[in-house]
Amino acid sequence: MTKALEHLRVLDLSRIFAGPWASQNLADLGAHVIKVERPGRGDDTRAWGPPFLQDAQGNDTNNSSYFMAVNRGKHSITIDIATAEGQEIIRELVKTVDVLVENYKVGTLKRYGLDYESLSAINPRLVYCSITGFGQTGPYAPLPGYDFVFQGMSGLMSLTGKSDSEPGGGPMKYGVAITDLTTGMYASFAILAAIEHRHVSGRGQHIDLSLLDCAVSLTSYMSMNYFMSGKVPQRMGNVHSNIVPYQVFRCKEGDVIMAVGNDSQFADMCQAIGMPELAQDERFARNFDRVRHRTELEKILEVPLKQKSMLEWVEIFEKHNVPCGPIYTLDQVFEDVQVKHRGMKTTLAHESGAQVPSVDSPIRLSDTPVNLTHSAPSLGAATEQILKHDLGLTDDQIKGLKQKGII
Repeated sequence: MTKALEHLRVLDLSRIFAGPWASQNLADLGAHVIKVERPGRGDDTRAWGPPFLQDAQGNDTNNSSYFMAVNRGKHSITIDIATAEGQEIIRELVKTVDVLVENYKVGTLKRYGLDYESLSAINPRLVYCSITGFGQTGPYAPLPGYDFVFQGMSGLMSLTGKSDSEPGGGPMKYGVAITDLTTGMYASFAILAAIEHRHVSGRGQHIDLSLLDCAVSLTSYMSMNYFMSGKVPQRMGNVHSNIVPYQVFRCKEGDVIMAVGNDSQFADMCQAIGMPELAQDERFARNFDRVRHRTELEKILEVPLKQKSMLEWVEIFEKHNVPCGPIYTLDQVFEDVQVKHRGMKTTLAHESGAQVPSVDSPIRLSDTPVNLTHSAPSLGAATEQILKHDLGLTDDQIKGLKQKGII
């Protein structure tokens, strides 16, 4: 079966989350991804557990669930790139690949002769993607950083959580590492854009991605609200700043999300709850008016919505074409009939003999479908194979590298 990116080879020097997420996206699409890890320890996230993957005998491996989530489909090799011999191996591998992904602190790889300028001289077609906290330039460029920090610095946490005036109010981080995930996604399509340009120019290029930049980009329309109004947006919990009603309502049992995006849907919602007159009320007829009279409308809607359960309202709203949905826990997510139909939970084989439940790729391509091959690799599992077949090293040479602790 042909895969969309099976013609691409990727050298992944990244660790933790954003870089591995980017290279996993490429692996999902068929790219051959070689993940370079430190001998003996590997990627930091291998130790970010429990839980850990258990082998066929029920023993914990060095593969945490966190590591498994962002490294499937790759081939792990161990190289100490702080050594001259390790650096030379990387340079030889660079001759064989299309893409390099790294997330070292600014200047680290330059000291090793593994920066873009050095490696592009070896392989002018190389697309070199650098992911750092603050980017390659600017006063903060040398500083390290993690997702949580950038959620705060970008303003995202000023927009997330209950209002300060409510019990439990205050800044709140996302439930997942949203800055890492977003940066990884930006990296994936930036890499493909550079590959596409290479078809025209014949040359690769350097990609400079900053977690802070990507986090700021996520503020999107909230920043535009600020730019155009001069008013600093505040935390609003589960309500929308520009659309009403677009929020969570308490039901007799559970909570329902109502996402009314236009005036026609609002009229349908009014019919569904048995209050069609609301659609004619001058306070609520247009979204502009509903935003201005948000509090009044919320108080009116709270009364009928508390008369039925969340499941009952979902069924009623769906019949009236009102956008809505339940709030699931993760166990409920993977029992939903639509999620099951789309096959978003899959099982992948691991080298230990274990079968690993995994979240499938959401990408659906008609001619080159995503076909996940294997789970995240064991540390260094492909080292000998790649050094032999890709670089032509002999058994004695590999043995010597092992004895020196280079691999």
